[in-house]
Amino acid sequence: MTPDAPNMQNYVCPFVTRWASAQMLENWSDLKKFRTWRRLWLALAEAQQELGLDISDGQIQELRQHQDDVDFEAAAQKERETRHDVMAHILVYGEQCPGARPIIHLGATSAFVGDNTDLILMRDGLRLIVPPLAAACRNLAAFARQYANLPCLAYTHFQPAQLTTVGKRACLWLQDFLDALKTIAALAEDMPFRGVKGATGTQASYLALFDGDHDKVKKLERMVAEKMGFPRVLVVTGQTYPRALDYKVLSTLGGLAIACHKMAGDIRLLAGLKEVEEPFGKQQVGSSAMAYKRNPMRCERMASLSRFVLNNVQNAAFTAADQWLERSLDDSAVRRLSLPEGFLAADSVAHLAANVTAGLVVNEQVVERRVRAELPFMATETVLMEAVKAGGDRQDLHERIRQHAMAAADRVKNGDGQNDLLDRIREDEAFAAVRDGLDGLLDPRGFVGRAPRQVEEFLRDVADPALRDLPAADQGDRELRV
Repeated sequence: MTPDAPNMQNYVCPFVTRWASAQMLENWSDLKKFRTWRRLWLALAEAQQELGLDISDGQIQELRQHQDDVDFEAAAQKERETRHDVMAHILVYGEQCPGARPIIHLGATSAFVGDNTDLILMRDGLRLIVPPLAAACRNLAAFARQYANLPCLAYTHFQPAQLTTVGKRACLWLQDFLDALKTIAALAEDMPFRGVKGATGTQASYLALFDGDHDKVKKLERMVAEKMGFPRVLVVTGQTYPRALDYKVLSTLGGLAIACHKMAGDIRLLAGLKEVEEPFGKQQVGSSAMAYKRNPMRCERMASLSRFVLNNVQNAAFTAADQWLERSLDDSAVRRLSLPEGFLAADSVAHLAANVTAGLVVNEQVVERRVRAELPFMATETVLMEAVKAGGDRQDLHERIRQHAMAAADRVKNGDGQNDLLDRIREDEAFAAVRDGLDGLLDPRGFVGRAPRQVEEFLRDVADPALRDLPAADQGDRELRV
């Protein structure tokens, strides 16, 4: 077995082998986690030294020299002995830095490295989701602009209702995507730091280290937060930061999942109608049995993983609600799953959205045929108004149209499929006054209302300003794994 090949005798998470990006996998890797622990211990020691504690330059240099040299095998052995993951890594770091061993983790509790690292990983994870989500938004904006004026059937209850345009429908998707993007980007920059709080959040250990100097303890916390890139620190915590923050983060990812699931569902429906399709590779196989099929597998995967993200929000909700007093450890196991896998799933969904929106296919002739098939029904109100204006009786004309429409609908459903409603109206002497103008009433562009103008206004006033300052990213051409 090659070093890169999966171990086929053990379960391997599909996020690793199939879906998530290399960047998000790296963000939630053990290597980044434990190196971040060491960065925190170093930042704490540096700040303590700067505030006057007896910590030498040599100790700081030793910690810095070995901050990336995580010995996983030694740490695993220590954890088997101590049954404590943080203590195991403290001991291994201390063996690598014997001079600094006495001052590692000084005044801290496990949550100092555990919770602060989780906040760092969530902040960085949110930032990683912004580029592919921004790419999906840009793709949808370009798509909406391209098809702003193309009439298509609009549906309520998945029944043809009136006309809209393909571009207007894309703006509905884009509006949800922009809301998710705005929330994710804002939360990434507003994530708070737990800080240096001690065993139960009172900072008693740090107050003892600084001989009761409250100002130095507060300054210590600000200094460590700044070293780790956080402008904001939680003022009060128990031993851990409030687990409601996890719920806030995963709920924010849930907003992305909602937007992506909605769009994926719509595209799947439209693919069934053959109006709009997701990208389909030249060598792609739709079905092992039915060679002609073009299954919307990307949107199906997007919907599936979006459901996973949404269901995962409940993990954070129940965990936050069930924390006891200053802390309990029943949050640990579930958070080891719900936080990284929530981000890996959201990352997968965001990249799928970028990929799908980069290659949407509109079958314009199909769209036009379906509009033409339904348009006579939708035009009846206009026909009625014109006939009344020409001197007809509104109630009598309405009943005649109703009867003609029922007969035409029966032919569509049970006859040869042809919609002959206008022919029936044209042959009815009650509509003689408008007979010559019937065909002119059937221009689809006359039935889309302000849809084209709405697209223009939305892109100009909402989408373009929102996307202008966001980082450029790939437009969804990242290769998708099976």
